[in-house]
Formats: sequence, C-alpha cells, structure tokens
Amino acid sequence: MNSLETAPGAHAGWIVVKFGGTSVSTRPRWDTICRIARDWHAQGKRVLIVVSALSGITDKLKTIAEARGDRDKREAVRAEILDRHEAMFAELGLSDRATLQYWLDRLTALSQDSRAENAELPWQAEVLALGEQLSSTLGVAYLNTLGLPAHWLDARRHLLAQALPNQTAWGTYLSASVPTAPDLALAAKLAGEGEVFISQGFMARNAGGETVILGRGGSDTSAAYFGALLKAEKVEIWTDVAGMFSANPRIVPSARLLSRLDYEEAQEIATTGAKVLHPRCLNPVREAQVPLVVRDTNRPELAGTEIGASILAAAPSVKAVSERRGITLISMESIGMWQQVGFLADVFARFKHHGLSIDLISSAETNVTVSLDPSENLVNSDVLSALAADLAEVCRVKVIAPCTAVTLVGRGMRSLLPRLASVLAEFDLLRVHLVSQSSNNLNLTIVVDEAAADGLVPTLHAALIKAEALRAEDPAVFGPAWSELYADRLAPPAPPWWRQRREELLQLAQQQGPCYVYDLASVRARARALRGLLAPDRWFYALKANSHDEVLRCIAAEGLGLECVSLAELERAAQFVDSSRLLFTPNFAPRDEYAAAFARGARVTLDNLHPLQHWGETFRGRDIILRVDLGSGRGHHDKVRTGGAGSKFGLSLDQLDEFHALARGLDLAVVGLHAHLGSGILDAGHWREVYAQLAALAQRFGRIEAINIGGGLGVPARPGDAPLDLAALDAFLCEIKTAYPQFQLWLEPGRYLVAEAGVLLARVTQTKRKGEYRYVGVDTGMNSLIRPALYEAWHEIVNLSRCDEPATTLYQVVGPICESGDVLGTNRRLPACQDGDVLLIAQAGAYGATMASHYNLRAPATECVV
Repeated sequence: MNSLETAPGAHAGWIVVKFGGTSVSTRPRWDTICRIARDWHAQGKRVLIVVSALSGITDKLKTIAEARGDRDKREAVRAEILDRHEAMFAELGLSDRATLQYWLDRLTALSQDSRAENAELPWQAEVLALGEQLSSTLGVAYLNTLGLPAHWLDARRHLLAQALPNQTAWGTYLSASVPTAPDLALAAKLAGEGEVFISQGFMARNAGGETVILGRGGSDTSAAYFGALLKAEKVEIWTDVAGMFSANPRIVPSARLLSRLDYEEAQEIATTGAKVLHPRCLNPVREAQVPLVVRDTNRPELAGTEIGASILAAAPSVKAVSERRGITLISMESIGMWQQVGFLADVFARFKHHGLSIDLISSAETNVTVSLDPSENLVNSDVLSALAADLAEVCRVKVIAPCTAVTLVGRGMRSLLPRLASVLAEFDLLRVHLVSQSSNNLNLTIVVDEAAADGLVPTLHAALIKAEALRAEDPAVFGPAWSELYADRLAPPAPPWWRQRREELLQLAQQQGPCYVYDLASVRARARALRGLLAPDRWFYALKANSHDEVLRCIAAEGLGLECVSLAELERAAQFVDSSRLLFTPNFAPRDEYAAAFARGARVTLDNLHPLQHWGETFRGRDIILRVDLGSGRGHHDKVRTGGAGSKFGLSLDQLDEFHALARGLDLAVVGLHAHLGSGILDAGHWREVYAQLAALAQRFGRIEAINIGGGLGVPARPGDAPLDLAALDAFLCEIKTAYPQFQLWLEPGRYLVAEAGVLLARVTQTKRKGEYRYVGVDTGMNSLIRPALYEAWHEIVNLSRCDEPATTLYQVVGPICESGDVLGTNRRLPACQDGDVLLIAQAGAYGATMASHYNLRAPATECVV
C-alpha cells in the first residue's frame, strides 16, 4: 500500500489550493507546494492544485498572440519560452521530457499556424493557455519525484464556459465566464481517480469544445470554479503577500492585514483596486458557500485573510481604502433629460453598442456622469470618439481623463459618515468630479484628477485611523501591519523606561491611586540630545508642558532656559534660572504681566499692536521680540495649529508697517523675531522653512539678534510613526544658518522633552458591554488628562498588571467624569481587564498635570518622580 492509500471514506472533503506565477517558478517554491499539499492530505483531505504559468510567460505568449504577421518576433519569443521551460525542467531535476515536449511542440505549431497572421481569437486562446499547460505538466512530474503521486487534470474537462448576454467575440474567447454549482457526481468521480491533482488556471472550453481564456485574474477564478464544483471545504489562494490589506502596502507600510472579511466586503475591496485577488473569483465561492483564504507562499505560517459568509459581529468600520487609476469619466448634460421618459435608456444603449460597461454613476436634474474602468473596458481613443459622436445626438458630452477613483470600503458605511468629516477634509483643495455612495452601503467613492491623487491613499489611511473610522486595533477584523510582517529592521526598538520599572509602578499605583510618574533620566537624555545639535544657540523649555519642580530643576541643570506664558509661570521659573534664561511669550496677557516681566529682566515677546497702541509707556525704550504669523499652521490637530488667520497667535504680516511706526514712536527695538506654527510635527524640514522665512523677514528690521523658530518637535504616538530625525533637523538648520550667520538661533521644545518621560497610572473600576462595544473604566479621566478629549490625542495604553498576557479584547477606555468626551482611548486591544488592574497611559509627561482640573470635584492625579 502506498502512502496515499487509505480506507474508503477516510478523505471526507476537498481542498483547492491555487499558486500564482512566482509561486511555481522555482524549485524551492514547488517544494513548498508539495509540503502544503502533503499537510492537507495528512489531515484527511483530497487536494486539487491549480497553477498559473511561470512568471512572465503569459506576457510572452500574449506577445506571440498579438504579433500578427511578424513571424520573426513570434519565433524569437517562442525561443525564449522554450529556453525558460528547459531551464525549469533542469532545475527540477526531471528526466522524462516526453509530456513537456508535447506542449513545447504544440507551441511551435501554434506559432507557425496560418491563423497567426490575423490573430484569430480561437487561435489566441489556444496560445495563451499554453503557459498553464506547461507549468502544470512540470509540476505533476516533480511532485511524483518527491513521492507525492499527483494526477494531471485538464481544466477543460470540467469548466464549460457560456457566453454572456451582449458579450463581444473577444469576451467569449479571451474573457470567458463559467457558471458553476456544486457537482457531487464530479467530486465522487475524481475521488475514484486519485487523491492529489494538478490542474490549470486561466482556461476552460466552450460549447464547441474550443479552448477559451478566463481573462485577467483567471487562475484565481479557476480555483473558485473548482472549489464551487467540488463543494470544497476551502479554497486557498497562495500568492506573494499575506492576504488583503487595509491599503496597498507597497505605498502604505502601516496598512493592516485584513484577517476576516465577508464575501461582499472582499468583492468591493478587490473591485475597487486591490490586486491581490480578482473580484470575479468571489461569486462562485459565495454562491456555493465555500470559504476562501488568501495566504503567502513565502510565509505559510501566516494565517492570511479568511473570506466567508459572515464574520464575528463587529462595529461598523472602514476596512480598506483603495484606488483605481486610469479612470475615464463621461459627463452628459442636457436640459431635456429632466423628467424625460427613456432618456437614460437611450443613452446607455449607446454604451452597449460600443461594448462599454459602466461602473460609477452620478446624476443630477440636467447631468449624468459615469465612469469607465479601463481594466474592464476596451477603452481607446477611437471607441471614445465614436461614443462621444453618438451621445452628441442627445446631449452635450465631456470626456474627463485621466482620473483616479479613491474608495473607502466597509460594511455600514452610512453610519460612519459622522466620523469621516476630518477624512473628507483631505479633499478640500482637490478637484472632485464625482462622489458615489454604493446602494449596498459598502463603499464611498470619490473621483479626482489623476495628477492630484499622488500620496492621497497614505494620507487618507492615516486620517481614517486617527478618526477611529478604521478600527485598526479590532482583532475581529485586523491583523498586524505590513511593516510588522515584512519590513527589515536593523534592530528592535528599545523598550520604554516604564517596562523595566513595572513592579515599582504597580506599587506606586496601589499606594497613591491615580498618579503621574516622571522619569528624570529620560528628561535628562532628551535635553542632552537637543543640546548636542550644532545649529541652535539657545534652547528654552516651554514650562506649560510640565511645571513639576523636579522636572524644571533637571532641565535647568542641563543648561536650557525656561519659556513662560503667564506671570505665575515666570515666578516659578525664576526659582531655577537667572533672568538671562527667562523668556516671556504671553498671548492676550494683561498689562501688569508685561511690566512684571520687564522688572524681572526676562526677554519679552509681543504678538499684537494693542499693547503699543494703549500701553505705550510700559514698552518705551525696551528691547522686545516680535512674534509674527507666517500665514499658515501645522500640527496633529486644529487646536494645536497656531498660524493662519484663524489662530489668535502672532502679528499678521500686513500689520508690520503699522507696528514699525508705533515702535519708532516709542523708541522700541525689535531684537528678535519669533514664529511657532503648531505642535506635534515630525517633518524635520518644517523648521528649515520657518527659519528661512524669518531670516528673510529680518532684513526689514535694523537690530535683529536672534531668530526663534518656536517648538512643536513631535513625538511619535501611534505604532509605525517614524520619530523626528534630529540629525536631519540639525542639517537643515545648519544649512540656513550658513546663509544667515549674523542671527542667533533659538528653539522652544516643550512636549518633546517630557512627553515620553511621563506616564499616568490608573486602576480599573468597572467593565461594561454595550452592543458590540466593551468599556473599561478607570479611576481618573479627563480631569487628569484632557488631551484625548481636547485634541483627539492618541496615547498608548497598556494593562500594566497583565502586560505579559495576550491582548485579545477591544476596549473603549473611559474615566469617571460625567461627560461623553471622558474617553482616554478608543478601540484599544488589551488583555481582559479586571477590577483593580493598573492601566498605564504612556506619553503623558506633557500637557497632563498642567492641564488638569477638579471637574466634578474629583481630584486629579498626583505627581511623583522616579
């Protein structure tokens, strides 16, 4: 008895596994295919392997099919195909070449066939099918040498194509469709012939027995057809990625693996731009209720994307953002279409006449605009010209191309619209041609000029996560990020300081209740890193970020000055530094605060005309720094963007002449220029731009000594955020400073120095489930940390009591304050929480305790240092 002989009925079901071109193009890949087939067989399954042609071969066969009268080209390409398969034959260590030679001879005969001169469609189909016939032949021979008896199965025996209504001759031969339904007789018949089969993707036969091709993505579709016919337990599509992702991971490395999808969502994602799976392959398995899984041949240990009839109940979420380029829009306008019976029927009949299918539709009283997707339509200038001429008989026609369709996909899209406001704002400056919200509530598509679409998908993906419209931490849907699965890393990131002091922090939480804990070593290290930069001459720490005495003493000891925005801050700062290191930069402060700052010897900043217009004697003869508004803001949220007409900070540039006149009248000297455009900025080039603008502006003043380019140095918040590149920042600043050596350079880092040095500890009080949401409550909230409510700030949250346990539950982390906005973190994956567990909110060292309140008469968290 051989290894595949088993008792009758031992193999209860079929598994269909499909492998693409790269997966069948080397011996190690065929070894993987053999291992996968063996593993399934060892589990008691029969296996049908569907293969594509070797990588690149279909394109070469297409060159032959389209060469027409160019016999030399056909011959040259035929020789390349022959050499490629001879090399593969040798690599696999095969000896019996009779079957392979049959197909190579068939290639020679077809390339010399008289039908090649006119590229007749039946002949083209026969040529294109050869790639799979050759690869499957090699595969069967090789698996048998490995001791896995495999049988060659001609796909044309079982896949019978039927012409669709209105299908062109090209479509019937080169983009055929096969209606399928479970065929128990076929399953039983094949079971009697063997246990493991290899068949061909991409090909079928028509009613006349001719070979036809299934079109783009045909091998995926073949596997789905066989899966449906055999009522397989599963269809696996093995490719070169781990599955479907929330965006194209080649351009969005932070895209998340989609662990589970239902058929309809997967169809929408595939249809709207994802290349990993062809949308045609989903309908057969959906009709037969056969699960389909996308997996990575290179990483078979990864679970991939599972697609089935239903997924675990989950809250509405955008699952993916995708794009299709090369879209053509046809805009048809006519006053006569209003309430005209049959107008659309007449118009669409013209599209049918030219063999063009319509994708998106947008209508108004006098306009209908539709899109044509070139991947599914034979769109060329001749066809479009003819279509436009026909349509001109009934309406005004405008062809808009090229365009890009950007689509958000997710079940329950309409209920997500309130969350999408900030996401849709990314289209503010773009020319939008069409907006379509699908009738099945699964997608929202926006069509823009193709030239404007560069970089749009990564921006939207980040915005969707920030808006919590794409619930990336939901384990029921999302897996790891592409960068986690595939990116090469030089070294793992260093663990944060608080992980090494876990036991100490747990004790503090039990002893003190809610508390902020600051690590002075982290503050000191950050200060020294900044002081090590070559370009800056002075650093002034923004006291409003964290005013704890020990923190201020540590920063002052490292040689930084202190930047203050109130008289109370100024008095606190004076305890740690002398007057030469005091910087006062208030906004709408009362007159007496300016007078007190001058009395203390602090450097004073003005950002308005009012003080000079009404309190001139306070400023007469003084040296001041002028804060200007450069006209725009930057930062991670509207409320931290401090530039532009909508911001209260800075003197508008159109008021400079009036400022000069007031200053001359008061004998006031402007010795410094200041601009700060926002916070949380990770782009090192930002400060070069600010520096250059201020240095150029300084030429309009007589005594400028220093240029203060503000702060806003960002701290990465979410996983995958790249940290600010200090070396690049220094290089940019040195570049501009070389051009303007006469000015000192000042910066005001606040949050950058202390954010990661502080954590907030809170204990779990209650848990709750409401519908699909799970809540975990802690003993402090927005009264201690208001940044999430005020700025939509994202802070890492961990269950410090159980940080070694798997994070399996998606929580909304909330506090005890009677406000709907008392949310510290949404959609956070944590270990199952219990009363008394200590949760740690990271990056809480800045704008935490300094913004705390006694709202609801609840005392905010205490502070301590370690």
